[in-house]
Amino acid sequence: MTVRARELIARADVILYDRLIPDGALDGARADALLVDVGKVGGGEQVPQEATNDLLLEHGRAGREVVRLKGGDPFVFGRGGEEAQLLRGAGIAVEVVPGVTAGVAAPAYAGIPVTQRGMAAAVAFVTGHEDPGKDETQVDWPALAAFPGTLVFYMGVRKLDRIAAQLVAGGRPPSEPVAVIQRGTFADQRTVSGTLADIALRAREAGVRAPAITVVGPVAALHDELAWFASGPLAGRSIAVTRARAQASALAGRLRALGARVVEAPAIRIEPLDARLPDLAGFDLLCVTSPNGARRLLELAHDARALAGPAIAAIGPGTAEALRAGGIEPDIVPPRAIAESLVEELAERPLTRVLIARAEQARDVLPDALRERGIDVEILALYRTVPEPLDGAAREAALGADYVTFTSASAVRFFVEAAGRPAAGQRIVSIGPVTSTALREHGLEPGVEAVEHTPDGLLAALVADARRDSGAAG
Repeated sequence: MTVRARELIARADVILYDRLIPDGALDGARADALLVDVGKVGGGEQVPQEATNDLLLEHGRAGREVVRLKGGDPFVFGRGGEEAQLLRGAGIAVEVVPGVTAGVAAPAYAGIPVTQRGMAAAVAFVTGHEDPGKDETQVDWPALAAFPGTLVFYMGVRKLDRIAAQLVAGGRPPSEPVAVIQRGTFADQRTVSGTLADIALRAREAGVRAPAITVVGPVAALHDELAWFASGPLAGRSIAVTRARAQASALAGRLRALGARVVEAPAIRIEPLDARLPDLAGFDLLCVTSPNGARRLLELAHDARALAGPAIAAIGPGTAEALRAGGIEPDIVPPRAIAESLVEELAERPLTRVLIARAEQARDVLPDALRERGIDVEILALYRTVPEPLDGAAREAALGADYVTFTSASAVRFFVEAAGRPAAGQRIVSIGPVTSTALREHGLEPGVEAVEHTPDGLLAALVADARRDSGAAG
């Protein structure tokens, strides 16, 4: 994404986005921004274009800053021109940030240059899915067949038979190379190669579905020679991520880098509380129990020096890293990322007064254990975890994934409430024993539990399980 696009996303009040936007595109959005999925799924409208238009007009007329975020380029088969006309007609200012169109990006990721010296001096972009309401086609098939260069078809995977037949009838040789790239640039990208004579059959046999780009011409044969986008150890696996959206994108990006197809189904949202940092002079120890708590604590402190005085304990390496990012080096990090481990670590430490910075609702293992020793314990509630609604498409996709990942007990509870229990054939992945306990309380047995109770540990456990499964299948 361009610098300008990221600037607009960071300040937007409303973001209307498509499902084929780049990985991590929403990471820079404001926490209070309204995010609305208005994309397409499998070639069918999830939200009708008319409804998208209404949303653009509603929020634009209200004076809100709106980003219409599309995959590829908004003016290349993206209906961006229609939306811009609508807004300008209503007197609403419009800015356009160009992108890289799928007709160039997907072939490039498949090792196919759409132009190549000595092979193709020109390229034509063609829609394979015209407006069904029109009586006549706008495509001049004889002229297109005679075009001296590469042909790139968008949205034509369901009409490959007709496309190939029209091109051959117009004079293109049946032996001309063709490549169909499904989900180009994504981790689960795949390419099916053939010729005009057999590409439709090959695509059907391979189960190719939208979104896909079709490349016709001699350059399509370069796929075998120049393919460079390697699949990772999670290739072919679909993985649902249920953690809060603010953290989900980072985990999702790392999963995609390992080859997984990621379903983002955030079941929870982190809601900051209006808290006030007390005078720390009278505390022996400040305990921070989670990365979210660490980040919120640093926001309240404004300056790392405001936390000077007590020793600082962090439960888990993720919490420790979040503190270090704010310039705080924790004095105590227990070997296991659970409260019980910190209780053991503090057993011989003389303490009089302890402040525990945590979520509004949390396990009382740590405060109860300290109070049993006669220690004065104060709780500083920094945030609460609330449910995030899941739409029907997200629920269906999550319950159809190979793996469902859980990184907190609250994610378990709210996911089950929003989506129901994972299906019998799904592998349930837990970040650690506290989350596993919550799963069992809901009658769910984790198939995979991370040894190290961090996102890194969860990724390692997933990869190990996928490799064992691949080995067993082989």
